[in-house]
Amino acid sequence: MSSVAQTALVILGISPIAGFSPNAVRPAAPPPSTLTVYAAASLSDAFRDLGRTLEAAHPGLAVQFNFAGSQQLALQIEQGAPADLFASADQRWMRYVSEKGLIEGESAIFARNRLVAIMPRTNPARIRGLPDLARKGNKVVVAAEAVPAGKYSREALEKLSAAPGFPPEYARRVLANVVSQEENVKAVVAKVQLGEADAGLVYRSDVTPSVSRYVRVFEIDDPYNVIATYPIAVLKGAKNAEAAKWFVDLVSSAAGQQTLQRHGLLPAAAAVPAATQP
Repeated sequence: MSSVAQTALVILGISPIAGFSPNAVRPAAPPPSTLTVYAAASLSDAFRDLGRTLEAAHPGLAVQFNFAGSQQLALQIEQGAPADLFASADQRWMRYVSEKGLIEGESAIFARNRLVAIMPRTNPARIRGLPDLARKGNKVVVAAEAVPAGKYSREALEKLSAAPGFPPEYARRVLANVVSQEENVKAVVAKVQLGEADAGLVYRSDVTPSVSRYVRVFEIDDPYNVIATYPIAVLKGAKNAEAAKWFVDLVSSAAGQQTLQRHGLLPAAAAVPAATQP
């Protein structure tokens, strides 16, 4: 039995047993239905895996995704986009959607993330550490300030300005080197990976095995890093609210958390409403 099928059985409350066929206990397949998930770009790989798991657990269900910057998704939802579920990379844009009266109930934290700096593996700018990002002439790319990753990046740069070995004007110098501000964090990764920038600030989860072949990574120490918090919520008027709740349950489950961690995300700090987070 495949690992996806085994995970699906666990979700259905069935213990996978050697030689046991899940088809023997599956109810008749319901009419095909679609779950539409709007999710932050940094969740793309992990959520695609989770979508396949949910489809295996619920025959006839098709999970469709729209991945983009959280700010773009929030505005699309406000404009009436037909989404069932919203997963943001920060609380700011979830709060925006909530204040518009567009979520059902409360959002909940399901994952976290951390920032790293990346550069092309060829390292044409000869960057030896984070302080070199402030060296005049280096081409740096970040997400736009409206994007969660962009906001987090600027906060981390300010923190590093007070770190030993960094000048007080570090954040200002790095931002002066910015040559492009992207609408989502995956675009930052792409520009660095293609050598169009000397360095960029992205999430740790963005450095996937396929990306790591082309980039080098500089970790940002915990005292100066900014931990991203990811909330998720079922949207008001969702056409498939039941399947949306299934997806929320899945990402919060032990199996779902393991999938997120396998893709470089951090586990949720606690299963509490996002509104209670600072």
